[in-house]
Amino acid sequence: MSTNLEILLSRSRWSSWLLKVVLQRVSSAEVTVDGRSVGEIGTGFVLLVGFKASDGEIEATWMADKVVGLRVFPDAEGKMNRSLNDVGGGLLVVSQFTLYGDVRKGRRPSFIDAAPPEIAIPLYENFVAMLSDRVPGRVETGEFGAVMDVKLVNQGPVTILLER
Repeated sequence: MSTNLEILLSRSRWSSWLLKVVLQRVSSAEVTVDGRSVGEIGTGFVLLVGFKASDGEIEATWMADKVVGLRVFPDAEGKMNRSLNDVGGGLLVVSQFTLYGDVRKGRRPSFIDAAPPEIAIPLYENFVAMLSDRVPGRVETGEFGAVMDVKLVNQGPVTILLER
């Protein structure tokens, strides 16, 4: 049985037990696999998403709500005050296990903390479905496990690291 302190420490800022998303505000973005386009958006967010085996519905729900509600688009006065839905923006969601690359030792990253595909794929699909429920018809994806080329125009630039 875990103590409250152990639970707090396991979810602390310094814990590696976090769902990670790198969010970039874009004016356009596209992901291709072997030269063919698999996802493309105009104004919106590119999300690079990494999962750990311990991630679940609680983390994914929190993250989906955070992404959609984040007010980082400019209003009429140029202040970051509008959300994705306020601007009718899209999402391009790309799986990115390398967010868990650990380079503290040596020169080659260790990806031991990243969820293996049999766990990560359902987590990724569930997260994409949650986002699709929140912004219907405006969610595009990369291809899980593929070598992808991601082209984007980072607007601002605005890049935010989200962890839960």
